[in-house]
Amino acid sequence: MEKKKVVMLSEAESLECLLHRLPKEHSYRKFFEVELHRSKSGKRGEARMKRKFNEFYLPEEHDVMWNVSLAIGGWRVQMDGLLLTDRCAVIIESKNISGRIHFDEATGEFYRFNDDDEKTIMEDPTIQLNKHIRFLEAWFKIRNIPMPIDGLVVFTPKQCEFISKPKDKYICKTYQMVEYLHIILQNYPQRIASPKLDDIKKAIEDNLAPYQRIPLCEQYRLDWRELKKGVWCKGCKEYAVRRKHKSGCVCSICNKSDETAALHSMQEYFSLISSEVSNKQFRDFLNVDSPFTASRELARYDLEIQGTYKNRVYTLKQAGY
Repeated sequence: MEKKKVVMLSEAESLECLLHRLPKEHSYRKFFEVELHRSKSGKRGEARMKRKFNEFYLPEEHDVMWNVSLAIGGWRVQMDGLLLTDRCAVIIESKNISGRIHFDEATGEFYRFNDDDEKTIMEDPTIQLNKHIRFLEAWFKIRNIPMPIDGLVVFTPKQCEFISKPKDKYICKTYQMVEYLHIILQNYPQRIASPKLDDIKKAIEDNLAPYQRIPLCEQYRLDWRELKKGVWCKGCKEYAVRRKHKSGCVCSICNKSDETAALHSMQEYFSLISSEVSNKQFRDFLNVDSPFTASRELARYDLEIQGTYKNRVYTLKQAGY
């Protein structure tokens, strides 16, 4: 039997699962609801940015890569977008920050005012972009890739107004992105002896280092024992799915069958609870009574196994989302 691969859920999916399992009266519920809204808004903003990029045209050879994660030893970065051309490489960073945006060049502060005129001081996104540029310069130098690098910060919310921004940085809204990319490229003359883009893209793809998120309970120091236990049913929204020998996974309440329920629960565990699971932890989280049943279920998945039989723990082979 071919073992099933297990990967972490996306940030938004993880937050949705956590809210399903979190008691309604829990003190953290409002916080996680806000985090889920932020995550979904960010994904919608990235989707708008990618759709707008479809309008980008360059007669010269070029390519774009999304969600590029690379590492130099312990130095890891994740770039939202990377445009490769014969002229230069352009790092594209998306920011889901709405309101009235201020870049204060006198103080170096970055802040925004929301609709209620509340001021929030935040990390300057151009600082992050500069770090990513320095990283990619070092990464290219290690691989003898002679290509200049620039960058663009794209604010993706529809309700966004720039009150002030630095003159020496490329910062724009989603609808302005294509024009700004052309402005950046005009600063770099096309080179006759430029490295092949296919070779650069392959080098990047061969060295991708996906960022492994910390399980939410570990990240927020949330006691996972407060969460609802069991396997979730898509039909009645209860945690009452059981594995039956011939029928597969069936809900004991609505009798709906779902062959993906067990796999989804494994993804939930690694996304919410911990990066490793023992037979007992598996049973506690999914309300499984028998250690033998738990062992058979864990054996269905393509996981790393460490330790002896009694002290055995299982971890993801390759974390990602």
